[in-house]
Amino acid sequence: MNSLKVAIVKMVGNEDIPLPRYMSEQAAGMDVCAAVKEPVVVSPGQWALIPTGFALALPEGWEAQVRPRSGLALRYGVSLLNSPGTIDADYRGEVKIIVVNHGSEAFTVKRGERIAQLIFTAIWRAEWEETTHLSDTKRGSGGFGGTGVAPISVSGKAGNEK
Repeated sequence: MNSLKVAIVKMVGNEDIPLPRYMSEQAAGMDVCAAVKEPVVVSPGQWALIPTGFALALPEGWEAQVRPRSGLALRYGVSLLNSPGTIDADYRGEVKIIVVNHGSEAFTVKRGERIAQLIFTAIWRAEWEETTHLSDTKRGSGGFGGTGVAPISVSGKAGNEK
């Protein structure tokens, strides 16, 4: 398995918060804990910016993606508002996570609770090659629902339903 060296700093006052860590030998993401000073209640339909108590320095050409934890989504309807969030290689501030409550009951974020996960990804930078024609494919310009699934209307019904 490949590894990547990433510099990380615990923010002052967060010595009790574990650094992000893999929770199993083959886990793809590192679990990230909340570094809130006091519990934060996130009401249904609301969101909150949650500190993590650390900052990092990624090597050039890498990003860290902040993703939701499936257990929180399944049990409480809790996810991340901008998922996946991107931490760029040139960002040096504290990592903070926007937790959103899609559930029907208030969710309380507690200090030290695992609230997200980090995935590290190599970055490819695109260079545009402007042209007047794109190659043909079987799908062509078929967009939403263009691969055999009827498109969904605003009402939530497939486009071919009455």
